[in-house]
Amino acid sequence: MSVITCASKYIFLQISYFFSFFLSSHAVCQKDQVAADASDCYLTFHKLTLHLQGDKEPGWLKQLFTDFISFTLKLVLKSEVCNEINSLAQMLANFIHDLAANFVQDEDIRLDISLASVPLIKANYLESHHKGLVLYENYSNVFSDSVFSPSLLTESRMLYFWLSEHILNSLASAAFLDERLVSTIRGEKLQALFEMEDTEAQRKAVQTIFQGASYNDSVAKVWSLAQPQIAVQPEGTVVKSLVAVEVSIFPVGEEPLMVLYMEKEITVTIQAAYAEKKLILHPLDSRIEFKVFKCTADPSENDPSIRNFLQTMISVVGIPEVISRIEPTLTSLMNSKGLNLFEIKNPEIITRKGYVIVQLDFSFPNHLLLDFLEKRL
Repeated sequence: MSVITCASKYIFLQISYFFSFFLSSHAVCQKDQVAADASDCYLTFHKLTLHLQGDKEPGWLKQLFTDFISFTLKLVLKSEVCNEINSLAQMLANFIHDLAANFVQDEDIRLDISLASVPLIKANYLESHHKGLVLYENYSNVFSDSVFSPSLLTESRMLYFWLSEHILNSLASAAFLDERLVSTIRGEKLQALFEMEDTEAQRKAVQTIFQGASYNDSVAKVWSLAQPQIAVQPEGTVVKSLVAVEVSIFPVGEEPLMVLYMEKEITVTIQAAYAEKKLILHPLDSRIEFKVFKCTADPSENDPSIRNFLQTMISVVGIPEVISRIEPTLTSLMNSKGLNLFEIKNPEIITRKGYVIVQLDFSFPNHLLLDFLEKRL
């Protein structure tokens, strides 16, 4: 019940109304992104009565006037309510799309998440296919077919993501071109690598390589010589990369001296998980093949013990050390996009031949909804 007071001191309109509302929404493709379409909006009035009161009983002309106002109000209310709902639905769809676009962008590297086809509304879920093109300066990639089919998914989780190994390879290529696949190790970290075991062979190899220099005066640089190749298999994500390692010492008052340089092809299988708001990468079996090996203290390479020691050190300590640096970096990147603000429930990262499925339940953080309302309304 509501009362509208008019300007005249003789007349006021008392409006009594009861109505039912029905909204049928569906997803459409608008400007290459998912758009909510709530155009099938129905507002049915069960009762809308205007009582015109004044000095006299209303005659037929005034009754005609009130009937006309009732009809007009029905049209106006229906139009305004449905327009507002449609507008809010579209603003919310744009807001979520902007959040997603920001999440898959870091500085100059980003993903084109525009639609590849018209989204589909199913009985229990929305299905949308996005391009997933990696955009980085002049780098371009092309679509690659995948064996994935949406029918492979269940309907028991709130949200599913599918990523092809093609996208992962493209992201790795962009990271390589952006010179992000570089790391330096020094001090205690370097000491822990080279002193993983206290044996006579280890002490001899370290003495030969560093020539008595302190770890604090030494730096190991690790970088990728070519873009890594990624293949997704049921047992995990297989990463193959040609890596260079250079160890240099910096004697006080002297020029830096390179004491070790090697190039090796490393193939490692990694299983990924997400727990307690952190990305967890677990390396499984690894294979190492030396391509180039130069040691200043052993230019003739007559001492195989140095190479054997380094191969063991890389597989047992070196690879886990690099991965332990990647974990917090990627976790920090995701948290900078606000992932840690969501309550992620029972996330699963499932690898299949050629693609990865991420399935989870989640709670939408209230602050994002408030941010949306404050900015858009």
